[in-house]
Amino acid sequence: MVNLLAKIFIKDNKNYSDAKVRLGYGILCGAVGIFFNVLLFAVKFVAGTLSKSIALTADAFNNLSDAASSIVQLLGFKLSSTKPDESHPFGHGRIEYIAGLIISFLILLMGFELLKTSISALFEPSELTPGIFSICVMIGAIFVKCYMYFYNHNTGKKINSVALEAVAKDSLSDCISTFTVIVATIAGQFTDFPVDGAAGILVAIFILKTGWESARETIDPLLGKAPEKDFVEQIQAEVMSHSPICGMHDLIVHDYGPGRVLLSLHAEVPGDGDIFELHEIIDETEVALSKKFNCLAVIHMDPIDVKNERLKQVKVFMTEELPKIQEGLKFHDVRMVPGVKHTNLIFDIVKPFNCTLCDEELKNRVTERIRQSFSDINCVITVDSPFVQ
Repeated sequence: MVNLLAKIFIKDNKNYSDAKVRLGYGILCGAVGIFFNVLLFAVKFVAGTLSKSIALTADAFNNLSDAASSIVQLLGFKLSSTKPDESHPFGHGRIEYIAGLIISFLILLMGFELLKTSISALFEPSELTPGIFSICVMIGAIFVKCYMYFYNHNTGKKINSVALEAVAKDSLSDCISTFTVIVATIAGQFTDFPVDGAAGILVAIFILKTGWESARETIDPLLGKAPEKDFVEQIQAEVMSHSPICGMHDLIVHDYGPGRVLLSLHAEVPGDGDIFELHEIIDETEVALSKKFNCLAVIHMDPIDVKNERLKQVKVFMTEELPKIQEGLKFHDVRMVPGVKHTNLIFDIVKPFNCTLCDEELKNRVTERIRQSFSDINCVITVDSPFVQ
């Protein structure tokens, strides 16, 4: 259904990185979600009222909250597509993350309300009068929610949307919760135990778990999540494919929303090369990164001494020995400046988050390790944070 509607209403619907196509899919999935959730609410509410089932009625209102989530999702996509302005030069893409966070809060709110109602039902159980109609309604609802999970999940992957992923997870939890209600409705006919209330508590736990996971996934990009290792490796491979670039460091990925990513990095080039030719290569690399990753790329050019054999020897030593001081310890921007009494080795080290050494102690240990093999070297060290790659 969604694929058919996409072919009809979304132009160039396979171009998932295009902003207009992303917006089209966001609005389409939101509209379809509103339709299905309102339909499920109406049918479940009638079935829950007839059967006097607390769990089924609560599940109906859960679908009503899902419809509200679809409205938030739709508005989020629409607002996030607003063009950049003077106050927001990188656009409004993070509104989509905020929409996903609101959806997560709505899921959590419904979970708490259902938990409260279900606990009350444990102490004041009502008599269930289930019928074949109620069972058929719930089975049908499972199929509908499974379909909603798949189209939201698949579309979310295609257009890289955390908001759609949040809606998809909500649909999956609804499948589990509705199945739990079916089991409780049938089991309630064979025992005096308030199965209905117990099932409602289980449903509430599923909903709360889903809400927490969705909130965590939408908060991460808002706080500034580290780039995926695979993404970093792809960037490095692209940069290093442009000769004579011979190294890369200080990569920072700024995520301003899907399709609104800013990359900044340092590229190492031979210090004896022609400055105009090197600058042209850096420009070409920026353009290549921008096209390949649909981003804005900014590269700082670092000239390095590639003909100094002693410097090469020291760098090989540092590559082997520094991780022995602290696992994950890296270095870059290594320069060697000869002097009368000693040679200054100037470089940056990247201190991992799990390192318990203070900056000064780390510098002293690195300096001591290098001086053991190169007694004439004086280390001038700058400690970097690992938020850069």
